[in-house]
Amino acid sequence: MTRRTSPYLILAAATATSLVLGACGDSSDATDEEAAGSGGEVSLTVATFNEFGYEELLEEYEELNPGVTVEHVKADTADNARAALRNSLGANSGAADIEAMEVDWVTEFKQYPDKFADLSDPEVEGRWLDWKTEAVTLEDGTLMGYGTDIGPEAVCYRADLFEEAGLPTDREEVAELLGESWEDYFAAGREFVATSDAAWYDSAGALWQGMINQVDFVYEDADNNVVATTNPQVRELYDQVLAASVDDELSAGLGQWSSDWSSAFQEDEFATMLCPGWMLGVIEGNAEGVEGWDIANTFPGGGGNWGGSYLTVPAQGDNIEEATKLAAWLTAPEQQLKAFESKGTFPSQVEALGSDTLLGSTNAFFNDAPTGEILAERAEAVTMMPHKGPKYFEINTALQDAITRVDVDGTDDPDSSWDKFVAAVEALG
Repeated sequence: MTRRTSPYLILAAATATSLVLGACGDSSDATDEEAAGSGGEVSLTVATFNEFGYEELLEEYEELNPGVTVEHVKADTADNARAALRNSLGANSGAADIEAMEVDWVTEFKQYPDKFADLSDPEVEGRWLDWKTEAVTLEDGTLMGYGTDIGPEAVCYRADLFEEAGLPTDREEVAELLGESWEDYFAAGREFVATSDAAWYDSAGALWQGMINQVDFVYEDADNNVVATTNPQVRELYDQVLAASVDDELSAGLGQWSSDWSSAFQEDEFATMLCPGWMLGVIEGNAEGVEGWDIANTFPGGGGNWGGSYLTVPAQGDNIEEATKLAAWLTAPEQQLKAFESKGTFPSQVEALGSDTLLGSTNAFFNDAPTGEILAERAEAVTMMPHKGPKYFEINTALQDAITRVDVDGTDDPDSSWDKFVAAVEALG
């Protein structure tokens, strides 16, 4: 059967603030039957990134729906997925039938509502947490995406490295050691590195994401005016994370999602990392064969949510009705619980959050930790979601680049790298 060309084969080197909108007509007028050809067969593509836990689910959907073939296209990073989606929407061609979208991009793509099918349907009303749905609901009531996961955060740790350093390994004792604030977490790290050759955490950039997700207005104010370079909280947290990472040598100096970062899981390079639910599958995949990983029911600064995604249906597709049907099925509570069991992607569906399946779930790789119960409690600790305006993603990328120059590359000190960040923000206009 003919497959649609992968939208990730070719990526543009740069992504501008605005999409370059193509003048060609919308191809969504074709019916599903016309697109499928004779015989009523339909071929769908689903584009995701990182780990959504869909591999077995897509096979199950094909079995339940004879005549439907689904191709899963998985980008190596979320950044590449975003770039590919921008390119295909701008060209009005090449998008998958279903495109996953990370929460940090949502406001950016909400500027182009005509590029996406309206997924609103009485059948799915009330399925998700209110704040999850609100993020993809337009002023006219259009629903731009179906929620997949959320990212309530805990702290994952190497119990074997803790033991070697003379620190407690029991989950409750580790939670007490890590404390309630970022300074408590860094203090525990200083205690650890004093007796260990390993770093305390993997990446200063990862910690940054956890920190800013606890700030109401970090880069843009309520009217979407850019305040990134003048917000004192931004500079304060920037200095704090780099002082701990570089001066106290708590960071392994790894760029998250880099090949060095992925391979470091096979070595004893770091002892802890921030882990939203979706990160559990990433850790297990990279650390295959490594024993000692566990998870503590705590998070510096209180609660935090990092990430979470949506499934959208681009309006350029030939199989919008069938794609919408598949997106609705994948984001139903039953399927999201299966995705959680497969990859640890924590569900955003109200029914799934209260299920015995979720609350009784354990993870063998993490020392049989009760991950369902832990992450449910971490979700309850989330009291706010930061405001993310249209330029959030690009500003945060520039800030992450500033941290990388200091923590990973070692080409700049915090002050010189901050100056480059300011210049990058100003260049956004």
